[in-house]
Amino acid sequence: MSNIFPKHLFWDLDGSKLSIKRDKDIIIPRALYVTTKASFLNDIKGLELYYTSQQIVKTLKTTKSMISNEVCKLISERYNIQPFYRFEL
Repeated sequence: MSNIFPKHLFWDLDGSKLSIKRDKDIIIPRALYVTTKASFLNDIKGLELYYTSQQIVKTLKTTKSMISNEVCKLISERYNIQPFYRFEL
């Protein structure tokens, strides 16, 4: 994972033991947890190498991770879908 995303995103895990397929519920939210409007394109392209837009959206809608509404908005715009938010506005 560290060759795709910064090691600090997985500080509490052994990145060599993460499976792209099995651990998508961990990888997707963490890859976007610290994204900003400026870094979003780079971050989302890294995820899109391994996951479909449907997998990314579904994971973000159901995760318990603290994904910002700004990230949700950026995802909605990228995939041209109805906006969704993790926190009430």
